Amino acid sequence: MDIESLRKELHPEERPEVDNLLAILDESMAVLAAAEVPFLLMGGLATSVLGRGRRVTDIDIFVRDADVERTLAAFAGAGFETLVVSPNWLAKALKDGILVDVISRSTHDISLTDEIVEHAVEIDIRGRRLRSVSPEDLIVMKAVATDEDTSRYWHDALSLLGRPDLDWAYLARRAKKHGARRVLALLFFAQSIDLLVPDEIVLELLEAVRPVGSETGG
Repeated sequence: MDIESLRKELHPEERPEVDNLLAILDESMAVLAAAEVPFLLMGGLATSVLGRGRRVTDIDIFVRDADVERTLAAFAGAGFETLVVSPNWLAKALKDGILVDVISRSTHDISLTDEIVEHAVEIDIRGRRLRSVSPEDLIVMKAVATDEDTSRYWHDALSLLGRPDLDWAYLARRAKKHGARRVLALLFFAQSIDLLVPDEIVLELLEAVRPVGSETGG
């Protein structure tokens, strides 16, 4: 079985009971704190707080490559079943039917860096104050990961673009590093549905994707 088939097989299709999800979230946070593993939330939970409310079927945590092994050991010690789906980016922990995705690398080689940690934000999940990747980083991650099976990511990113507090300079910097063309397409689409995207960031990304040596004019 290939990795993608395995991912789909292990990923729940139905939304779990909220109380069950929150119980495993609490236990997961306690496990990570006890193991002193630095992490940020990402995925559906983060998007639901920072962008649009959407179906949440699992818990996604972003960790550094070097911390994956001890993260899984900590979960295993707490009674979770664990599985390495891909050593390059994804492992899973499972308990009481709730999946925790342990992600060390997102699409386009996005890993947890000091820059992402510095721009992380605190979010509230039913009274729980947790650290999450920033809206800007979520936008880039969602935009570059969108494909036929994950079209919801595009709409997640659009909902995040509707926030009034975005750091456009940081978003442009992250987009140029990990997916300028895809983010540029997202911004054009956002403007077409009247989201307030500054022309300056569109022009900056257009310049970034312009072929070297190209010139304008007659």
